[in-house]
Amino acid sequence: MKSKMGIKVSKLDEEKSRKDSGFGTAATSTRARLILPDGTFNVTRKGQSFSAWLNLYHRMITMNVFSFVLVIALSYFLVNLVFAVIYYLIGVEHLNGIEEQTKFISKFWGAFFFSSQTLTTVGYGHISPLGSLTNAVAAVEALIGLMMFALITGLVYGRFSTPSPKVLFSGNILVSPYLDINGLMFRLINERNSQLINVEVNVMMSRNEKDEEGKLTRKYYNLALERDMIQFFSTSWTVVHPITPESPFYNETSESLKASDTEILIAVEGMNDAYADPVHVRTSYLYNEFLWGKKFVPVLSEKGTGYVLDLKKINECVEAPLNN
Repeated sequence: MKSKMGIKVSKLDEEKSRKDSGFGTAATSTRARLILPDGTFNVTRKGQSFSAWLNLYHRMITMNVFSFVLVIALSYFLVNLVFAVIYYLIGVEHLNGIEEQTKFISKFWGAFFFSSQTLTTVGYGHISPLGSLTNAVAAVEALIGLMMFALITGLVYGRFSTPSPKVLFSGNILVSPYLDINGLMFRLINERNSQLINVEVNVMMSRNEKDEEGKLTRKYYNLALERDMIQFFSTSWTVVHPITPESPFYNETSESLKASDTEILIAVEGMNDAYADPVHVRTSYLYNEFLWGKKFVPVLSEKGTGYVLDLKKINECVEAPLNN
């Protein structure tokens, strides 16, 4: 009984100490990437409620500028279109200032532009509502306009106030000579002029392994780094994992990485000095994105009394024989 209890405690301790990235331990195929190169999680949710799927505020904050402007413009047009139809159905004769027209198009667009003046509360005064029903509709539209533009203002502020780091990662992760051993290396550069400080990086190795029962499971290992934090991220940073005998990457080859579906998961966080807010970026490298026996070329050069950081060289590397 004690031995059984001892085994249970041992397994419990082992489970508590197990590294997990949050993706679980289910073995993945060689086509299943955990984190996409742009930092988004490669997870599709099924069975969501409509409100959770829509998540309108998050969509509006995170969509690109063109899509954001397009959604705002379409929303503005559709609201005016709906109220233009309502005014037309009530009768344009209840809109004082619209000249008598026999054509449908002229009457409808008159109602449409009256709607836009009411929605924005501009109210040029050329057209005014007549009758209780038309005035009631105009009052409701004015209220909707106030709320609509308050929401748009909040969304615009949210987009501008949210830190949007632009950290570039090298296209490949290198296995390079490092001191008298070898090291696993990738490079990152802050593309924006805003400065990042107290930047910290966490690197995790994920691969498929067989457990004691012969079942294929996903295992995770934190990779010890030469340094995992820098105070000033002013130029570029080559992150290095020394491949020592204690490293989970020790004795790995391109073939073994492919067989175990190895993926390197990277999370970077720091502080944006302009906003005084934390920023987070993520990426990953698959087994087929490793380059062996290469090293990065410098991206920083002197010019006069200053320095030049050449972002176009972030992926450039040269041959470098590995240490035996």
